[in-house]
Amino acid sequence: MRPEERDRTAAPQRRLPKADRRRQLLATALAIVRDEGADRLTLGQLAVRAKISKPVVYDHFQTRSALLIALYEWIDAERIRAFRDAMAVGERTREETIGLLASAYLRCASDMTGEFHVVGAALAGSDQKAIYQTLLDRSVEMFVAVLEPFDTFPDRELERRCIGLVGSGEALSAAMVRGLLGDADAITVYASLIAGGLAP
Repeated sequence: MRPEERDRTAAPQRRLPKADRRRQLLATALAIVRDEGADRLTLGQLAVRAKISKPVVYDHFQTRSALLIALYEWIDAERIRAFRDAMAVGERTREETIGLLASAYLRCASDMTGEFHVVGAALAGSDQKAIYQTLLDRSVEMFVAVLEPFDTFPDRELERRCIGLVGSGEALSAAMVRGLLGDADAITVYASLIAGGLAP
């Protein structure tokens, strides 16, 4: 069979449903950040790497900021899922809860070889800082939910302390990603900060 005949008889390339295409584009965007850095992530570069036309990319993400936000939320959704899975383990004492919380949060926050921090930094330098704050607020809510059974504070004091604990966790996870702290040391430090933050 001649090549042109094979081309005519080949099955047409299947068009992905929109949700599947979006996941494929986000996975490709993450690969670009991992391989080349966030500065190289543009809509044009995404189209090239995904081997699709620019209009298809623009159909999903109208601007680079929209792409960064979608990618950041996608990574964060994975972090939250992993965090919830790690915390969903029967009843625990206060000390066990603190140790598991410190470990689960830092491991989730420093996961994926730092892409979350890289994309977050790219967002923080843009006019889209609100999304970064929204995701931090979600982390605070998770901390409050986990630590509420041990809450002995006046109204809303636990929430205020969790804001500080999440900030500490982000800083420690960034240090882990940069190789300044090993996992075990960072978790020990974080557990002591959480325990101190829960002290009346």
